[in-house]
Amino acid sequence: MPMPDQTPYWIALSRVPGIGPMRMRKLLDYFGDAATAWGAMLGDLKSAGLEPRVAEALLTTRRTTDPDREMGRLDDAGAQVLTWESENYPERLREVDDAPPVLYVLGEIAPQDSFAVAIVGTRRITPYGRAATAQLASELAQAGVTVVSGLARGVDTVAHSTSIESGGRTLAVLGSGVDIIYPPENKTLARRIVDEGAGAIISEYPLGTLPEPTNFPPRNRIISGLSLGVLVVEAGEKSGALITVSFALEQNRDVFAIPGPITSRMSDGPNRLLKQGAKCVTCAQDILDELQIGMVSEHVEAVRSLPTDPTERMLLEYLQESSQHIDELTNLSGLPASTVSAVLTMMELKGMVRHLGGMQYTAR
Repeated sequence: MPMPDQTPYWIALSRVPGIGPMRMRKLLDYFGDAATAWGAMLGDLKSAGLEPRVAEALLTTRRTTDPDREMGRLDDAGAQVLTWESENYPERLREVDDAPPVLYVLGEIAPQDSFAVAIVGTRRITPYGRAATAQLASELAQAGVTVVSGLARGVDTVAHSTSIESGGRTLAVLGSGVDIIYPPENKTLARRIVDEGAGAIISEYPLGTLPEPTNFPPRNRIISGLSLGVLVVEAGEKSGALITVSFALEQNRDVFAIPGPITSRMSDGPNRLLKQGAKCVTCAQDILDELQIGMVSEHVEAVRSLPTDPTERMLLEYLQESSQHIDELTNLSGLPASTVSAVLTMMELKGMVRHLGGMQYTAR
């Protein structure tokens, strides 16, 4: 009997209060897949390691949630779903210990978005902060770096909009469902990101989730998790941007800060970070040099050349060690000779392998 599509059950489980990355791992380790976990009995859920209240919450959610209907709602919203099992789940975020099991996405996360820098800061942006954010976002975008932020008022809004206007890409991470843009005045900006193919709107929260205050600190770990480093422009001593910095440090990301006037409270945060060892930034080149991504276009081309098909990856792995005859590749892979031949032909057209003659192949 064929395995059911697992995605609807990942979505359904993501709607259960209390089931986050840690408990999702427990369920998958115990049951093997999301569909089995979703349909499990109370006793089995407890045996899997769920506390009674969370197990009961799952049963309650199961009585009121139709996984297939949830998929239909996402289709109607034009959203796609990425899970830990998805090949195109962002690799940099996947490395994070508490990476969200499910991401809801409007637009597209592209391979070049692995070269990303987060720009974060206060909602109460000053003219100095606005000018600094626009300058850095523009320079990063023109260098091919994707700008990540949270679509909030102030620094986030300037970072996203400037990236688009500079011909770059941007990822906006929400503290609500992707169907509820907050703040409301940024609906047009969110639409531009999607409609102009300039990036993606991303959330770990299911459709219909309101922008509750408790949602925003956790979403900051996604902002830093998607990025190579985090740049703080302006932030007060207790700004939410500093929560993003804390996550960045936990995730071993670089932290950058723009120095500001000592007379401005909005520069208290970045100035303190600089005292604590954050890297001082006055132009995008400071970031590019520190992250060693001055040649972003070449890095992107290298990512694009990596095989996405599992059969291609397997054959390329065999060919990395030494050149191989097609018969040997057939034996090693356990695949039919016709399949190996067809895949090798495609890999040759993509420039991934080279035919040496006599049915002998090598990796380029």
